[in-house]
Amino acid sequence: MKAVLTRTVLLLVCLGFLTLPGAAQQAATPSAPLSSSQGDGTNTPQAQAPKKTSEEILQEAEKQRMLGVVPMFGMTNYKDAPPLTARQKFRLMAKTTLDPFTWVAAGAQAGISQAENEFPGYGQGAAGYAKRYGATWTDSFDSNFFSNFFYPVVFKQDPRYFRVGEGTIKSRVGRSLEQEFVARKDSGGRTFSFSNILGALTAGSISNAYYPTQDRGFGLTMSRSAIALGYGCLGGLVLEFWPDIDLKLFHKKESAVHTEPPGTTPR
Repeated sequence: MKAVLTRTVLLLVCLGFLTLPGAAQQAATPSAPLSSSQGDGTNTPQAQAPKKTSEEILQEAEKQRMLGVVPMFGMTNYKDAPPLTARQKFRLMAKTTLDPFTWVAAGAQAGISQAENEFPGYGQGAAGYAKRYGATWTDSFDSNFFSNFFYPVVFKQDPRYFRVGEGTIKSRVGRSLEQEFVARKDSGGRTFSFSNILGALTAGSISNAYYPTQDRGFGLTMSRSAIALGYGCLGGLVLEFWPDIDLKLFHKKESAVHTEPPGTTPR
């Protein structure tokens, strides 16, 4: 629990630094409208747009990044997005796994783990760090592989996060958290998210093969699975509200310029 809290605080501090004026950034604008109409991430009604294919939507999603760094490939603003094929689900999983940020994040988490002497069976020094890095990256890969590709293909579920983007904050938080446990079926409708639940349990079970002996067992597997689901809920909230934060922090002045009446002379 202490390690989780430390990582969370570190993440918030890093995000706070990156959002300071002058920090390098690239706007993570929504990839698509919140419905079938063309939009910019706000709730302003727009003209009807042609329905896009799953490939077009996926290509847009693959460009999404928070602050120009953190990948947001698994989010879509299309509420009626066509289902992904098995090949597209694999591609989405692979792109996230191979993204440089994933490797850097694993290195940072391994460093925190070593500083706290978490998993003491790994030891210290370069060898200890390498083992922690390998375990952290493998945890990430297993979770991504099973939750976003293998089980979504087996159970025909959509692994993406479908951004709500409208309504009260309370309702959006509730619907965001719900998506960790309720999935959209490829055939339409919703069902229990076997992909997320079994993905977390599978990744937690596999970790028993490479964690130190004293850090293995059923209890630790269940706790790792619960932590993975907790991170999934947190990730959903970030995907849901980041476009709003991005709009207010980085595009407020830009929006004001674009909405200025024609012929108005700047002061």
